[in-house]
Amino acid sequence: MTTRILFATRFYEGDLADDALLDELAEAALDLSREDKAGRAWCRDHAYPGYTSYASLNDLPIRNPVFDDLRRVLDRHVRRFCDEAFLDLVGKKPKLDSLWANVMKGTGGHHSGHIHPHSIVSGTIYLRVPQGAAGLKLEDPRLGLMMAAPLRRADAPEDARSFVYAEPKPGAIFLWESWLRHEVPAGRAKSERISLSFNYR
Repeated sequence: MTTRILFATRFYEGDLADDALLDELAEAALDLSREDKAGRAWCRDHAYPGYTSYASLNDLPIRNPVFDDLRRVLDRHVRRFCDEAFLDLVGKKPKLDSLWANVMKGTGGHHSGHIHPHSIVSGTIYLRVPQGAAGLKLEDPRLGLMMAAPLRRADAPEDARSFVYAEPKPGAIFLWESWLRHEVPAGRAKSERISLSFNYR
């Protein structure tokens, strides 16, 4: 008798490994949070707990060269992830489609469960992660189809759980296929969590 594990979901964890670039990116994100009036207004109108440039700015790599430096680093990580996920891109290189800054409130800052339509790979790079900041919560993509299935036991291995939590640190790069539902639970940090999120097509 054998039991096989089928339909595995890949989740990639990399590292920027460049402290100077990390600091520049964090300062650039904070500058955006102060200067982007349209973004601040959108966050206020939609009760977003902090700041995001998601709905206001779509040209960060052109706006500031430090974001383009990051794009070149991300390109390499995304190509590696696509290869490890066996994605058949037929000679096409994945291309950065959108990049946005997130400056999330330390206490209570959260982002509800969602996916990223019209993309193939999504991800986040973490710039500042204070103690008490929430990680990334990943949801089993089959969850909505399980109907009468019982809950998983507390001793279930990671690949059998309904939810997996990825704990970031500064410089961490997380990548996943864009259909994977994820969220950021409410944090309890005393300072802001700063990250950049992105989509590739």
